[in-house]
Amino acid sequence: MGSCCTPDNSCSTTAETTAVAVADSTTTVYAVSGMTCGHCKTAITKSVSALDGVISVDVDVAGGLVTVTTGGEPDDAAITAAVDDAGYELTGRA
Repeated sequence: MGSCCTPDNSCSTTAETTAVAVADSTTTVYAVSGMTCGHCKTAITKSVSALDGVISVDVDVAGGLVTVTTGGEPDDAAITAAVDDAGYELTGRA
């Protein structure tokens, strides 16, 4: 049995690698108003991604949600400011 196999013998290399990669990270979902299109998604992704400690940004325009993965605790004030700079309003954690 290789290191990629789980006790039930199903092979899941991706699950293990992902778990290791995000072990020290935090995923936080924020509610953002004013997003209507792909341009909004790009603007927010670019603005928030530029912050220190941000690993990934996922924008759900239809749902009005921005999921931010950070190394450690997120800096809510910095994320709020980045969303504001992009021209949208972060209304709080979802």
